[in-house]
Amino acid sequence: MPTTKTIAELRAGIDQVDRELLDLLNRRAAFANEVGEIKRAEGSPVFRPEREAQVINGLQAANPGPLKPNNVANIWREIMSACRALEAPQRVAYLGPAGTYSEQAALQFFGSSIERVPCVSIDEVFHAATAGAADFGVVPVENNTEGVVTRSLDLFLGTPLHIVGETSLLVRHHLLRQVNDVKGIEVVLAHPQALAQCQGWLNNHLPDAERRAVSSNAEGARLAAGNPAWAGIASERAASEFGLHVAAHAIQDDPFNRTRFAVVCLPQVLAAPEASGKDCISLIVSVPNRPGAVHDILGPLKQHGVSMTRFESRPARSGQWEYYFYIDLQGHPSQPHVAAALKDLQALCAFYKVLGTYPLGE
Repeated sequence: MPTTKTIAELRAGIDQVDRELLDLLNRRAAFANEVGEIKRAEGSPVFRPEREAQVINGLQAANPGPLKPNNVANIWREIMSACRALEAPQRVAYLGPAGTYSEQAALQFFGSSIERVPCVSIDEVFHAATAGAADFGVVPVENNTEGVVTRSLDLFLGTPLHIVGETSLLVRHHLLRQVNDVKGIEVVLAHPQALAQCQGWLNNHLPDAERRAVSSNAEGARLAAGNPAWAGIASERAASEFGLHVAAHAIQDDPFNRTRFAVVCLPQVLAAPEASGKDCISLIVSVPNRPGAVHDILGPLKQHGVSMTRFESRPARSGQWEYYFYIDLQGHPSQPHVAAALKDLQALCAFYKVLGTYPLGE
């Protein structure tokens, strides 16, 4: 039924609700400050990803609409980010410069009230979080079309960092350049993963252009801003950051292209999160070099009813044709059947390392 109120009356109602919301948000912030004082006295961490996941999941379940569940998640993530910043803003390292998908993933996970620490490489993200230049690092680990980000997996092997969270980003690659046209492009610059994810479009539309790999998509956009014959593959955020036109929209070969990012930190910054109800365990293992050894490590998972969601192999670089296996499992070690499966699995492994236990991302 159409409303009988005028626009002016509706706007007045919105203004009143906004003032009420502001009062409620400040009341929430005051409660958060009190929690922060207790945490400081106890030496507890400011950021609790499992608690925030539970809050958002609970609000989404209770949401009567018309707001969509993802709207609720985005709004409350920013609210919690602002409240956290009153206690202590988190320093978050990611693959920079400004405008990268890694920066977008960091903001999606933590909210915008963070201290940003852009890094020149994935290696530097790990180093910043290890050395204390950042509290947390955000690194890409997997793409649904191009597979794992091998450098991230290799760095996990020797790092003291562990995974405390994850987030998945819908990645739309755009062709950016000084002019709003695809004619006359001689060089296309992007991260190797982005070049691979757009190779079909590039083959069809820019078959003669050189494809040049750079450290990040935003770096490619930055370089393209300095040469009219160059183009970068990056996000709309990068286009705004470097004053470029979007010469072609959404050029990725898979329209549902997603990249998964891991959130890492030192255990003394944040211990393994408690169970949230929807959790993941990431492991690295190797097995003795004997027939059937790889098959055997799947036995404990089947016996105890634990689901495996990822299984990747990487060379051990020992010169002996040995491999490490990266495994993701559903569940939390506090669950008896999961704990039993992990114990039996470890007994079969020549090498066993828990990379992290954390709430499942969106």
